[in-house]
Amino acid sequence: MFRKKIGCFALAAVLTAGLTAGCGDQKNNGSQDVTSMITSVETTKAPEATKAEVTPEATKEAEVTQTPTPEPTKAESKYEVPDITMEAKEVPDTEAFTFVKEMKIGWNLGNTLDASDCTWLTDELKYESAWCGVITTPRLITAVKEAGFNTIRIPVSWHNHTSGEDFTISEVWMARVKEVVDMAIDEGMYVILNVHHDVDTAYYYPTTEHLDTSKHYLSCVWKQIAEKFADYDEHLIFETLNEPRMIGSNYEWWIDPNNESCKDAISCINELNQTALDAIRATAGNNPTRYVMVPGYDASPDGALNAGFSLPKDSAENKLIVSVHAYTPYDFALNEGGTNKFDSDNASDVRGITGFMDQLYDRFIKNSIPVVIGEFGARAKSGNVQDRVDFSVAYIAAARARGITCCWWDNNAFIGNGENFGLIDRASSKWKFEEIVTGLMKYAE
Repeated sequence: MFRKKIGCFALAAVLTAGLTAGCGDQKNNGSQDVTSMITSVETTKAPEATKAEVTPEATKEAEVTQTPTPEPTKAESKYEVPDITMEAKEVPDTEAFTFVKEMKIGWNLGNTLDASDCTWLTDELKYESAWCGVITTPRLITAVKEAGFNTIRIPVSWHNHTSGEDFTISEVWMARVKEVVDMAIDEGMYVILNVHHDVDTAYYYPTTEHLDTSKHYLSCVWKQIAEKFADYDEHLIFETLNEPRMIGSNYEWWIDPNNESCKDAISCINELNQTALDAIRATAGNNPTRYVMVPGYDASPDGALNAGFSLPKDSAENKLIVSVHAYTPYDFALNEGGTNKFDSDNASDVRGITGFMDQLYDRFIKNSIPVVIGEFGARAKSGNVQDRVDFSVAYIAAARARGITCCWWDNNAFIGNGENFGLIDRASSKWKFEEIVTGLMKYAE
């Protein structure tokens, strides 16, 4: 994967540097090698058991005569979920903010349909398991819903599944994306669907030099996506871009506001957000009024807070949401060589979260523009489970006090030296870090 380039500006270094977990190429997440991952998923899913047919009378008799089996005693956790006092800020009383509140808290199906450039594959459907090692199942989505998550962000990379000058999306790939979306919709969840690892000069790249190609790609792809999902209700949210940035440049992960190439990229991202939104709105069904999320440069708080960032003009009223990714405080949440300590009672630690959220609140929320943090999390480090619990409680408490909904980045990675953000083992649909999930839910309402 690409590593971050940290800039000299303090805000940029703290707020934008921690984004690689959800955006950089992650062909190897540190959990196992690619060959073993592919081998592990080439098994046929067993059919679900058919429920036996019984009469109501038989059911009643069984209920009377059968002795209930005692539930096993759950071992007491050695981790504590802390209480936090977080002053609630005034949040606009609008339909858009009610909508974001009802999204509650989200979870990312990361390193899955967003896998890209897997040149060793001959079957495009194998992309789904190429990075994460497993195929998405309804059982997994049900487990996520039952844990309390009400939103699933489904990152999708499209460019490996297109053909021709107008980037026609493969019917097989589109059908599989729809199947996964439907798994979450059937659970009554909100779904965020996006264009993920498609940042490339051949597809879209935020510079004037590549602007025409970029507009054509996004217009073609979003038209097809929007048409496919036109009749889905407001539970489906579109996100125009994922962390748009100048990949490979000195400014991939930070912004120099005085640099001309940075200014150009920021301006181009404004145009690309507009292009994607226009393509969505031009289609039928519910798309003319669907909620759409739009990011600034590399989706960082700094990218959204930059003076050059502006929302696209929208034919719908109050249906835009600012999209932000924030793995902060960086040294704890993402930096491998940083600290493994976070204490929700430590004001300095908590300010690493509330600082950038207050800036987002002042610029957007106060002005009736909702914000969703589509990616956040804290990677596993040696002995930091309690610290991650504290972080999770503080992060969600701070966000919800400001009217912000957040989505944890889960890449199904747990071992090795990679960016291990996994919370649930997808093969078994069992939570490996129940205390972290409990911490996330404590103030999520």
